[in-house]
Amino acid sequence: MILREDLEKREYIILSPFAAKSAESKGREHEEAKCAFRTDFQRDRDRIVHSKSFRRLMHKTQVFLAPEGDHFRTRLTHTLEVSQIARTIARGLGLNEDLVEAISLGHDLGHTPFGHNGEFFLSEIHPGGFKHNVQSLRVVEVLEGEKEYTGINLTLEVRDGILNHTGSVLPITLEGQIVKISDRIAYINHDIDDAIRSKVISFDCLPVDCIKVLGIDHRSRINKLVGDVIKNSDGKSVISQSLECRESMNDLRTYMFENVYHNSIVKKDEDLDKVKNIIYSLYNYYFQKSELLPEEGQGMISKYGVNEVVKDYIAGMTDRFAMNLYDELFIPK
Repeated sequence: MILREDLEKREYIILSPFAAKSAESKGREHEEAKCAFRTDFQRDRDRIVHSKSFRRLMHKTQVFLAPEGDHFRTRLTHTLEVSQIARTIARGLGLNEDLVEAISLGHDLGHTPFGHNGEFFLSEIHPGGFKHNVQSLRVVEVLEGEKEYTGINLTLEVRDGILNHTGSVLPITLEGQIVKISDRIAYINHDIDDAIRSKVISFDCLPVDCIKVLGIDHRSRINKLVGDVIKNSDGKSVISQSLECRESMNDLRTYMFENVYHNSIVKKDEDLDKVKNIIYSLYNYYFQKSELLPEEGQGMISKYGVNEVVKDYIAGMTDRFAMNLYDELFIPK
């Protein structure tokens, strides 16, 4: 029988001195008994996987709105690809795979329906704006509640990694830093794959200098970038890339913004208008008729205010739920 204490001892033997050790976690906001068989980080990963917010990711847009095809990425498949890339880097550096996996699986729990377009329009209408990383933290700290306390009571290291997976602030652990860079590696490369599949771009249009450095296909680019991070971060107290790979990846990202993310074929004006109309209409409707919010939401109004609860409700919707609800409320029968 392998107990939690055995796993914690094994971390000190196997992992790098730079790794976050589960026995040294800064802990949870609410103290609770330890699990007999899982470390704290393993327990966090399991709580995220079993959450409702995690299940909803399968029906949330990554880039393409209502794609016609079975192989386009969703928010869930993106999350799994980030997790796999991050775990490979962590393993190569002798860092804590369990912590990396927990952060990866939880980093996008707060994403809106309709991808970054939904995030943009919700940020426009909600006072104070909206950021999906902040909402992801709110999901695990508040919205995925249990009876004993608010939220699912994750460790500080996981919550920090979720909050700081994007933006200018570095996570406090190397594992969190791995997720931050793995998120970018994943979405740039799988979005190229989806864009070529949808014929928005062709391989011949990709920047030649970037392809020479990173590779001619999806597998080669992922392998090159992962290996580069491992080689340039080994034995260091920060996760980093070589200058050549970092510049090539940034150039490729710029190309994707100019030719895919802001492409009128991918994001037709009429589709964006529909997304804006859905987000705005639902927000205004439930702000004015908060008594029609789900029961658990109504119970939070006194503590957080109507705007915050309405924002939570809309951010948690899947694409299809938002569209169906809009039709039900606003389309004459």
